[in-house]
Amino acid sequence: MVAPLNLQDRTLSLAEARVLALLRQSGPQSRAELAEHLRYSRANITAVIKNLLARGIIEKLGLGESQGGRRPRLYGINGRLGYVAGVDIGATSLDLALAGFDGVILERLAEPADVHEQPQILLGRAAGAIERMIEQHGGSAEQVLAIGIGVPGPVQFDEGVLVAPPLMPAWESFSIREFMSQRFSAANITVDNDVNVMAIGESYAGAGKGIANFLFLKIGTGIGCGIICQDQIYRGCDGAAGDVGHICIDYNGPVCHCGNAGCLEIMAAGPAIAARGLGAAVSGESEQLAAALAANNGVMTAQMVGDAAKAGDRAANEIVKSSGRMIGGMLAGLVNFFNPQLILIGGGVSNIGIRLLSAIRQAVLRRSTALSTRHLRIEFSPLGKDAGVIGAIWLALEHVFTIEA
Repeated sequence: MVAPLNLQDRTLSLAEARVLALLRQSGPQSRAELAEHLRYSRANITAVIKNLLARGIIEKLGLGESQGGRRPRLYGINGRLGYVAGVDIGATSLDLALAGFDGVILERLAEPADVHEQPQILLGRAAGAIERMIEQHGGSAEQVLAIGIGVPGPVQFDEGVLVAPPLMPAWESFSIREFMSQRFSAANITVDNDVNVMAIGESYAGAGKGIANFLFLKIGTGIGCGIICQDQIYRGCDGAAGDVGHICIDYNGPVCHCGNAGCLEIMAAGPAIAARGLGAAVSGESEQLAAALAANNGVMTAQMVGDAAKAGDRAANEIVKSSGRMIGGMLAGLVNFFNPQLILIGGGVSNIGIRLLSAIRQAVLRRSTALSTRHLRIEFSPLGKDAGVIGAIWLALEHVFTIEA
């Protein structure tokens, strides 16, 4: 691993940034391929490649396939330039990854966590884990070029702070960037909402790759949506875009923790599924859920309801289908408004399986216009639980450099 870039070297020209982005998206390219894709002259692409080579940002690789003449030289990202780290903070988990500058993950770590902990404690654990992973690869904290962090709450993106986070009130206005910079002084720290980060992960490395407009819906303790619009994550004016869990689906429904009645989240997310499963078990409506409750020391989970549904339990199956219909009804409104090509379903509750997905699909198709669903696919996230940490890596890579105005 070579020495990290100096902070004064963190600026790229627009042409350099476009070359770097293309190499990240498409892999090694020849000079002619880069010029063709970006519509640059041979002289311009040669100058850009020369500058990037001189700074160690890209490197010469092997030879490509012949197109009738000499085999062309290929250029690619220099993965040894430095490290990037990804941190995915969930309500009950902490997932981390260390990668080279080429985005190839070198080390992974996952451990339980409580998002209600003070930010200094949880972020301190994350920083310590990153330092240990670097040491295992013979590096040091000074070689970390960027860190991407996903957090479960609304984020003021430019400042890197949470704004009124419902699950983690102690984190409001806490400077995550400043805290992490004390341990990683050479790193650019970027913080975003966890669902946005998952959508970014799918856009770079999952089912969303090559798709300009898609939605990533996370169903877990809460419900949120990452929006990829014209190949870019859409955050909204104040970083609150995609907070679909607080769309009202029943004005006479139960009061949500946000203070409003009938929010999707309070009626269809993981805790709601578990609560309905508990009710079915206690009332005697479901012997299977009652047995599962007794076997789990009186604790019901959404996954237990899903497992019972898979085993043919009628009450559990209706609970899963009911949540799917409510989620699908909300998504139908988004489909009519946004007209995405793809909706990916992720988060812990997605592990319930195909019954939930089928109910969501049916509701979307029933309540959306035929034109808006003509090319729509609704699928589970192929990256699954890895979407967050992979997205955090790519979020970090997007913000290693700034682009000259």
